[in-house]
Amino acid sequence: MGDWTKIEFIGEDFSYQRIPVLKLNNCRFIQCNFKNALLQEVNTHHCLFDQCDFKNATMNSSTHKGSAFLNCRFENANLFVSIFEDCKMTGSSFGEADLSGVSIKGGDWSYTFLRNHHLKRCDLSGVLFKESDLYNCNFEKSNLRNADLSYANVSGVSFSGADLRGAILDGIDLKSLNLKGTRIDIAQAIQLAHSFGAKVE
Repeated sequence: MGDWTKIEFIGEDFSYQRIPVLKLNNCRFIQCNFKNALLQEVNTHHCLFDQCDFKNATMNSSTHKGSAFLNCRFENANLFVSIFEDCKMTGSSFGEADLSGVSIKGGDWSYTFLRNHHLKRCDLSGVLFKESDLYNCNFEKSNLRNADLSYANVSGVSFSGADLRGAILDGIDLKSLNLKGTRIDIAQAIQLAHSFGAKVE
């Protein structure tokens, strides 16, 4: 199998197909259809996927480094033990996707739809989740140090046992969170006290 390098596809239909290569380098996919496509173990490097549809796609064990998935749809996609390293995922939706064992190493996941996902014991340090929909997510015992959670929907989220030190929590109702055993820093402790109406002097 050869590699694809610097190839561009616009409006291409890959649905139900097995992509014939394992490595994609600096490729561009604009408004392409990958519904039910077989993409397991595919490796993307600095690729762009803009408004692509990955619903029901099989992407387990895939690896993505420095790639961008902008406003893509991953509903019911199989992303088991996939790796996203320094990827930009802004505006993408992961409803009912299988994120079991997924590895997220940095990157921008702002404005993503991640409702009801279990991301326990994950290293999510430095990840941007700004204004993402994290409703009812489980981040128990995860490392969220220096992550950006500003203005995210964290209703029903559990941070029990997680490490939030250095994380940006602006625009979040801290009173509603499950913070049992959560590690926070001094600035966050003051922010939490203020949310309960306390005056810190």
